[in-house]
Amino acid sequence: MISMIITSIYNLVDGIWVAGLGADALAGVGFVTPLFLILIGLGNGLGAGATASISRYIGQKRKDKADNGAIHSIILTIIISLIIMILLLILMKPVLIVMGAGQTLSYAIEYGTIMFTGTVLFVLPNSMYGILRAEGDVTRTMYAMAISGILNMILDPIFIYLLGMGVSGAAYATIISTTTVIFVLYYWIYIKKDTYLKPFKSNFKFSQEITKDILGVGLPASLEMVMTAVFAAVFSALLTIVASTDAVAVYSTCWRVITLGVMPIVAISTALVSVVGANYGARRFKNIQTAQRYSILLSLLASVIIGLIILIFAPQIVYLFSYSEKSAHLSATMIEFLITMIPFFFCTAIGAPSTLTFQGLGKGITAMIQTLMRQLIFSLIFSYIFAMVLTMGEHGAWYGIIAGQLTACIITFIWSSTYINRLIKNSS
Repeated sequence: MISMIITSIYNLVDGIWVAGLGADALAGVGFVTPLFLILIGLGNGLGAGATASISRYIGQKRKDKADNGAIHSIILTIIISLIIMILLLILMKPVLIVMGAGQTLSYAIEYGTIMFTGTVLFVLPNSMYGILRAEGDVTRTMYAMAISGILNMILDPIFIYLLGMGVSGAAYATIISTTTVIFVLYYWIYIKKDTYLKPFKSNFKFSQEITKDILGVGLPASLEMVMTAVFAAVFSALLTIVASTDAVAVYSTCWRVITLGVMPIVAISTALVSVVGANYGARRFKNIQTAQRYSILLSLLASVIIGLIILIFAPQIVYLFSYSEKSAHLSATMIEFLITMIPFFFCTAIGAPSTLTFQGLGKGITAMIQTLMRQLIFSLIFSYIFAMVLTMGEHGAWYGIIAGQLTACIITFIWSSTYINRLIKNSS
């Protein structure tokens, strides 16, 4: 939880410092965000695939397969990252134009070109985090992510303002930060060699079974974030139709705050993956039910705390992004957006643990379908209806997100509970 919050904070810090460059720079970076989410999703997905697969091997007491799975995940991550990097660099400009970047296009391309060139650097650490989480070593994962986050916070103002690099500076600061983490992880695994899992070349033996196992969860989980990116892209385009690029700046900037608020819930749900995987491998199905229910209760408690913080401190939070004269006019709308989104946390507290339970079970396609419903289908349908059919404008688009999340979380909770009950019944 701590490590994910730190990661979100440094994304937040990017937005805070870029806000000083004006609303156009903020919107330009905001247009790139949906595409950047593909990288984050790819890393998180492959990391989830590694965690789910390796934890099941550990639960089955197959250390050899766990080690082989660890090195498989690293190799697969590098290969897939290089392919995605080429595609993003080729497609970036036409996609940004379709999204309606308009006058902010130069900022978006300047920022995006640097970020996407470093695709492997963003994706690889998440895969390595997945290996550590599979063996239960979440503390060092926290340390690594903390190093990256703190370094980025320090480098952002230096590169953006002191060196006069503007939005390019924010991108370079992020790349340097994540590269540092790779060196730290490499030291722990390959030099200090004190991890339980040994993803060494000597332990590698190509296995179609292991590859399929990792990708069976990893690729659908990656596609889940791609769906989030697609939603953000389509939603941004919708906002430019019913409002303006300022509405995109409000949405993309405040969504950094929402993402930070969701992190405790995502962290609890991510921890659930390895717990479910280990118990599924050991055929302790009742423990899966207990773990899922407990994670939902913890997530709901977190959502209450997060909601109260936003309700009370929304003006102070928004000031961080509207302190310059060029972006001050966005302040009131940002406050309204954050308060409107408070129910989003309660929906996520139920939906995320329900979906990630299926990742732990190795049901990657099922988890992807659930995320498709939650992140894309229902939210976009309701947003379109409220914003355009009912002519409620950008506010209607906001309400559509909440309505879509609420509908999907009810479905996913019933779905996961029914599946677990069936596992328990069939094993007795």
